[in-house]
Amino acid sequence: MLKIRNIREHYKMKKKFTILTVSLIMGVVLSLVGATLISRAAPEPMARKIVVFKSDTDEPTKENLIKKFGGEKIKNLNLINAKTARLTSKSEKALAQHPDVLRIDDDVIVEALVRPDAEKIKANRTPTSQPLETLPWGIDKIDAELVWPLGNTADLIKVAIIDTGIDVKHPDLINNLKGGVSAVQYTTSYNDDNGHGTHVAGIVAATDNTIGVIGVGSQIDLYAVKVLDRRGSGYLSDVIEGLDWAIANNMQVVNMSLGTSADILSLREAVQRVNAAGIVQVAAAGNDGGAVIYPAAYPEVIAVSATDSSNNIASWSNRGPEIDLAAPGVNIYSTYKGQTYKILSGTSMAAPHVAGAAALVLNTPVGSYDTNINGKWDPIEVQQKLQDRAVNLGATGFDSLYGWGLVNAYNAVQP
Repeated sequence: MLKIRNIREHYKMKKKFTILTVSLIMGVVLSLVGATLISRAAPEPMARKIVVFKSDTDEPTKENLIKKFGGEKIKNLNLINAKTARLTSKSEKALAQHPDVLRIDDDVIVEALVRPDAEKIKANRTPTSQPLETLPWGIDKIDAELVWPLGNTADLIKVAIIDTGIDVKHPDLINNLKGGVSAVQYTTSYNDDNGHGTHVAGIVAATDNTIGVIGVGSQIDLYAVKVLDRRGSGYLSDVIEGLDWAIANNMQVVNMSLGTSADILSLREAVQRVNAAGIVQVAAAGNDGGAVIYPAAYPEVIAVSATDSSNNIASWSNRGPEIDLAAPGVNIYSTYKGQTYKILSGTSMAAPHVAGAAALVLNTPVGSYDTNINGKWDPIEVQQKLQDRAVNLGATGFDSLYGWGLVNAYNAVQP
């Protein structure tokens, strides 16, 4: 009987041991499965970066390096010898140490610079009729209408609107819209799905006809460079791609009614190369009442603050030593998406008044402003003439609110 009892106890203990062993194994397996599921559910986040390579790095090497370090390439940025890519923080750190990589910058968000208290957007329906033509107060304030009888409407001067696109069917713009490009990922069309770019374009070059409004130069050649999406925001890399397109397509003026508070070296270098290509760059100063944002703050760019119809600085207009000129930017009536018109405010509206005036200047002989004696207008020469011929506001001479004063197109085209 004792032997039988011992055998029974042995099997009981063996059974308990087997159950315990199986439980432990199942626990380990479930832990591993759980860890795998967690790993799959929460991979290390990736962020958009601008990978700038050294000048002697060839294209295959650039492509392979991004793949090697686990990145996902988005686009080429030939203007600054870079590529935009999605990278984890770990892969960014490792890639930055490679001898072929010069640096890695953040691909920050840039925004259209229109005031948030702007008129609310209503359902966009193609109007059955267009309003009769009026002269917007801003065009009148800078005396652009006094230039046209001189035979100068800036015909054939090429101005790129680096923005949300331009309404390709707008009857007040269609004759002047000569082409464009989209740098945003979701569309190849440069048609405006936001409205901001169309509003800016109308200030520069709405046609002198019987409807709507008139721009600073009613025969300027407009080019839509879509770098901002339907919400009016985009990536810095898209702006850089747009600037590259402007150089490749021989633009003479670029208007950037957009910006960021971040001073990113990639943007600075792009702006410098646009300047070296002989293109006048105009940008909005910003709308939060603070320091001038980028790209307006760079010395190669004409930074524009906003004024009202009484020549007072707008309370929300950014200010500082980087301001070059002031222009109308409060309650500006201009073209809008859906073949409509709209009143908007912002330094976004001020900048195109200056861009249009620059186009009018480019359509005149350089004369005594040809400081380098090359027989043509250079960006700094255009800027200098606009500043010299501006109407002084505020303190005598330069000040941080109005720069050198309110831009005046008529004064600027005089010999």
